[in-house]
Order: sequence, then structure tokens, then C-alpha cells
Amino acid sequence: MAITMYSTPSCTYCRKAKEYFREHGIRFTEHDVSRDQRRADEMVRKSGQSGVPVIDVNGRVIVGFNQPEIERALR
Repeated sequence: MAITMYSTPSCTYCRKAKEYFREHGIRFTEHDVSRDQRRADEMVRKSGQSGVPVIDVNGRVIVGFNQPEIERALR
């Protein structure tokens, strides 16, 4: 399973998403879009959004820390 999260250091919901993944032993790749414009552009292309977090679970894009949606995507 491939999970990519686009985030920023100051984002509260990004921290909550990371905590959730770590607590459940779920591996993910994180991209700090405040420091990487290429990844920020990639995030906007995938989601149509500039807000974070944007979480990509095997191609299913979730905007924000929507735990029920994340859990559905992980099944």
C-alpha cells in the first residue's frame, strides 16, 4: 500500500494525521510542501486544493484529516 501525505510543519491536522498513521503502524511518505514547490504543485494537480493535509492512499486522494475516509481507503 502506498500512502503519500502532503503537509506543512505548522499544520495541526497534518500532525494529527501523522500521529494516526504512527499509532496504527502505517508507513507513509511525507512531503513538506512549504519547502518543496514541485511537491506543492503535484499536490494541487492531484487534489485541486492548496490546503493541507492532502493524503493519497493508493491513488485515492483525501483532503484534510478525515479519519473515516482514510480508514475506508485503507481497507
